[in-house]
Amino acid sequence: MSRILDLTGRAAMSYEEKGVWSFLAIAVVGYGVYLALVIPRLMGAPIDEVDYVWPMVWTIGGAIVAGIVGRIVIEIVSPSETRERDVRDTEIDRMGERIGGSFITIGALGALVLTWFGLDGFWVANTLYLGFVVAAVLSSFAKLAAYRQGGFQSW
Repeated sequence: MSRILDLTGRAAMSYEEKGVWSFLAIAVVGYGVYLALVIPRLMGAPIDEVDYVWPMVWTIGGAIVAGIVGRIVIEIVSPSETRERDVRDTEIDRMGERIGGSFITIGALGALVLTWFGLDGFWVANTLYLGFVVAAVLSSFAKLAAYRQGGFQSW
């Protein structure tokens, strides 16, 4: 069984690891809310008439606010011993962000190709948004896997 989701039998999570869990949850829930708002609007309406901009703006803005509030609530409920990053936190963050950055690039390239073919802005914006969400999820999973495995192997 994977130890990524095993939260039992382990020392307290670091401040940074708690933040990764929060970021992952917010990315998934935020995108789910966006889809719940937009998918019903797609039923029977031409794509160029679908109002997707404000739901996207509000879910992205809501995710930013939820991230700030979430970190505060997490620290109130389960205070961390320290909020200082150590070398391990920095390495894990750097590795996860490289993985996430790759998918942001893939999403941007996908959006660029869609513009070449003259597709509606709906598809371009949603491709970019999906790229950001996939990047956030995969980056978070990579970081959590590194935290669960005790960081990186020293060479």
